[in-house]
Amino acid sequence: MDLIASLYTGSGYWNPLVWLIAIVVVVVIVYLIWSRGESGYKKGTLQTTPFISGNPEPEKSGVHIPGGNLYWGYTEALKGYYSRLVPLHTGRLNDYLLWYLGVTAIIMVVVVVTA
Repeated sequence: MDLIASLYTGSGYWNPLVWLIAIVVVVVIVYLIWSRGESGYKKGTLQTTPFISGNPEPEKSGVHIPGGNLYWGYTEALKGYYSRLVPLHTGRLNDYLLWYLGVTAIIMVVVVVTA
């Protein structure tokens, strides 16, 4: 078996030696970039804390934003849709599977009828 022979396909060729050389070149470039990085980094010191313009980091509970606040505009715009959908949300897996099977059956009927 010839390792430098190319395997010709319908859309190009495959040569394992070319790929091996390309991988070696990429690894060398990555190593050179990595070696020029900052070597003074020390894990577990003040270097690992976030810098917030010199201000101390606030408590997590003081900056937590609930999902209701983040998506307020989205839910407000779709209030009509959510007002009908929320009562159907029971949290039981059996109900979700029933809805899934029902919608799948309706889609299958529509596909068969229109085909």
